[in-house]
Amino acid sequence: MSAAPSEAERLRRWRLVLGGGDDGGDDGTGAGLSGDDAGMDAVLAALYDRGPEVGARGGRRQAGLGRSSPQVARWLGDIRRYFPTSVVQVMQRDAIERLDLTRLLLEPEMLSALEPDIHLVGTLLALQAYLPDEARATARRVVATVVAEIEARLARPLQQATAGALRRHLRTRRPRPGDVDWHRTIRANLRHWLPDRRVLVPDHLVGFGRLAPAVQRELVIAIDQSGSMAESAVYAGVMGAALASVPALETSVVAFSTEVVDLTGLLHDPVDVLFGIQLGGGTDINRAVAYCEGLISRPADTVLVIVSDLYEGGLAGEVEARLAALTRAGVTAVVLLALSDEGAPAHDHARASVLAALGVPCFACTPDAFPDLLAAAIERRDLGRWAGEHGFVSSSASPP
Repeated sequence: MSAAPSEAERLRRWRLVLGGGDDGGDDGTGAGLSGDDAGMDAVLAALYDRGPEVGARGGRRQAGLGRSSPQVARWLGDIRRYFPTSVVQVMQRDAIERLDLTRLLLEPEMLSALEPDIHLVGTLLALQAYLPDEARATARRVVATVVAEIEARLARPLQQATAGALRRHLRTRRPRPGDVDWHRTIRANLRHWLPDRRVLVPDHLVGFGRLAPAVQRELVIAIDQSGSMAESAVYAGVMGAALASVPALETSVVAFSTEVVDLTGLLHDPVDVLFGIQLGGGTDINRAVAYCEGLISRPADTVLVIVSDLYEGGLAGEVEARLAALTRAGVTAVVLLALSDEGAPAHDHARASVLAALGVPCFACTPDAFPDLLAAAIERRDLGRWAGEHGFVSSSASPP
């Protein structure tokens, strides 16, 4: 067990948390700051305090970043000096939102100074129509960095889980030794149990089939482009591109607002997929589902994943009726209210309840859990029950 901090250390920490007084003087702790502590205090003040603007390294306790590119660039360098990457990303996000620095993101020099993360990618996708050519090239490099990080974390588990589910879907009575499903084989041969010898003599084997080049399942991912779904859209786009490399899975990805954009032709490059997403605007889920319906050729072998908060701008009731018809036809449909690490999102509880009653479960899912979710969908398991077993509470219940 680590020793308790000294009184001086406690006061130092409180001083950094509370900041200085309104006049830049004592804050009640009586603790003074110097060296790196003073520098850390200054960069925190520049972002989280209001008042006269000064340089990032000194002066009055209450400061600000203003709208000066050089000053913001110095501040970005300072926060890297004093804080770990995870904290830097949070402070960057706060700076963009609190101080309205989106204009500065149009400058390639500023983009190069930022720490790439998924929130920054969402902001860049929302601004892409306004990016000058040079800034757009820099933005693509920033997005590519984040895409590579997501792929390194999720692509292989996603592909393995999907291929495994497709193999389990194919059963054979004449499996190769390495393909025997021993659990199913034992259950299928329990009547051949010899209690006196305590031996099971199997009459037949049950095993996994070998994946053929032919398509075994169709996957359609529909991504809501509204601004609140930015992080979910990034994850969905990258994972859709990763799934396109599974030969036995025919993957289609569309993005929608009041219009529908088919991104399937871009799945060879996840960066192109993300830049095909136009964040912001209205939402017409019914129109998107109607388009997805046209992509489905084998309903009983199709998984439809809709990534949306369900706030619908189209006619009430139409999307519910259309999804109910697809479910009756055999499509396995699920709504992910968020595909992110951010927790439960704001969403249309009433529509989620109606869809859940129609057999379309609605819940938020983390990116790390998505491979298992997709595997369960391919195996046609009860996704509502799967969500409960894995701690993802369905949003069919009324909000608190």
